[in-house]
Amino acid sequence: MTPEPIRASPDVNQPSRESRPAWFRLWEDLVRSGLREPILRSASHFLVLGLVILFSWMARPSLWSWLPARINLSSAPTPSVSAPLAAGPAVLPAFDSGAGGAIIDREILLHTDVPARPRIDVTPYTVQQGDSLFAIAARFNLQPETILWGNYSILKDDPHTLRPGQVLNILPVDGTYYQWQEGDGLNGVAKFFSVTPDVIVNWPGNALEPDVEPAAPGIAAGSWIVIPEGRRDFVQWRVPILRRTDKDKWQYGGEGACQGPYLSDVKGENWWVWPSDSHAVTGNQYSSFHPAIDLHARLGDNIYAAASGVVVFGGWSNWGYGNLIVIDHGNGWQTVYAHLSQLSVGCGFNVYQGNVIGYAGSTGNSTGPHLHFEMQSGDYGKVNPLDFLP
Repeated sequence: MTPEPIRASPDVNQPSRESRPAWFRLWEDLVRSGLREPILRSASHFLVLGLVILFSWMARPSLWSWLPARINLSSAPTPSVSAPLAAGPAVLPAFDSGAGGAIIDREILLHTDVPARPRIDVTPYTVQQGDSLFAIAARFNLQPETILWGNYSILKDDPHTLRPGQVLNILPVDGTYYQWQEGDGLNGVAKFFSVTPDVIVNWPGNALEPDVEPAAPGIAAGSWIVIPEGRRDFVQWRVPILRRTDKDKWQYGGEGACQGPYLSDVKGENWWVWPSDSHAVTGNQYSSFHPAIDLHARLGDNIYAAASGVVVFGGWSNWGYGNLIVIDHGNGWQTVYAHLSQLSVGCGFNVYQGNVIGYAGSTGNSTGPHLHFEMQSGDYGKVNPLDFLP
């Protein structure tokens, strides 16, 4: 006869599943389903995160604001004169101010900030390769006009005469720089530069007494003075309007001057295209003393005709533009392309909008490759090309 299997008798002291708390029954179910390990890992992660948040909260300075800012040394025992000096920085005693026993504590600051002082002297600056008038002005927090007005003998009011190696006068403030002439008076000089005499007198770099006599201020002839906020008209040469119907060459143009007239029906469109692949203005921007934009270009980049027309100047310019192209568009407009490395058109060529007319360079008065681009109208004069280009 086969014996029956022995069965474990139930533990009468162990509570039944139904009698256990609900959370315990839930935990048993999670253990049976294999979720015990993931739950424990997640719980440990949340615990660490909670501790980090707690310690961050406890590290707030405001939480410990109830503590005294420093220990009052006046209540400490006075050290004996014969006591040996302790290593480390000296601790200065508190001093009685005499006002009711108040204590004045001297703090030891390990770092001292030297306050910035305004510059009053004219600073020399040597032009570097790649510099532009606008970049130099921005470096010294000045207006570009101030750089020109402080250096007429070098730049002749023309940004394109800037070249590496020149030593420029950098004024301490926006204004003009003037060399005093024999017979000058403060009233006349101030009026010429559109300021009042006190502006010149009050500038500390000019070293003038407040009660100086305007007619005889005692400034030696040949001395230079700074005129804050001073300004004057620019003395500039510009490309004149050139037309295809002109019979005579541009007298002072240079080797690229063309002998017209040129009979052509090619005229410009009523809209424009960019003369270079890059549309970024770098270097000199459009202004009253620089009626053009300098477009970023690498040496040899294509230069395009902004509109259709006839070439009325093609070649070397005597006025700092290097290799120059001027196109007459037959509708009162002309465009100027300067500092080219090479030309692919010449005098009298018909060109059409978007044609390659030359290649970018750095010829003439230039500190790096770029395209100097001008637009001029017989009716509107020099205009900002950015107002017309798409």
